[in-house]
Amino acid sequence: MSVNPYIQFLKLSQAITQNELSSELDMTTIKLLEMIVVTYSKGASLTVSEAMALSSMGSPATMHRKIDILRKQGWIDLVHVGEDRRTKYLAPTPRANKYFDSLSKLMAKVWAKSHA
Repeated sequence: MSVNPYIQFLKLSQAITQNELSSELDMTTIKLLEMIVVTYSKGASLTVSEAMALSSMGSPATMHRKIDILRKQGWIDLVHVGEDRRTKYLAPTPRANKYFDSLSKLMAKVWAKSHA
């Protein structure tokens, strides 16, 4: 019986996630990190205010705490664009990029193996 490639990826990626994230970040914080990275990959950036307004993920106070956790642990940076220093944008750090690159390589490996 062959295993669905996506299920295989999920099984293998759990090891990476547990090693890299689970001791530091809860699921809400991981989902926020994913949202920040996906938005950034589209050539845009979430602002702190926009992230705090994600009511489906938690209250504004909760989201602010999650942003602080991600920043303090080196997963995101707060950046300013132009001369307006009031608006802070959320950007992934090299640490976050490395983590998502490792997941991408794993996905490619699982895909190649399932189509060999």
